[in-house]
Amino acid sequence: MLRIEIPSTENNLVDRAQIDRYELPAPPNGTDTEINGNLILMFDDEEQAVAYLYALEDRAGNLSDDAPERPLFNTLISAISNDGFVQTYLS
Repeated sequence: MLRIEIPSTENNLVDRAQIDRYELPAPPNGTDTEINGNLILMFDDEEQAVAYLYALEDRAGNLSDDAPERPLFNTLISAISNDGFVQTYLS
């Protein structure tokens, strides 16, 4: 199982409610929340995480630069892209 942690800060709240609000696809194995409030995206493996990443990138490509959900997409895409296991898989 691959777990990718999405940090949530005072200026950038990322939680399951945000994903639901903007009707983003849920990660295949769902989400969890750390005790510190960070969101965890759960995948079977790197291949599944990359497929989810590509789906997010496709949806983000259709958003205007000032869309309210743009920061959420950017945060999720960055976190998945920067994951060490995902980077290894892609190289």
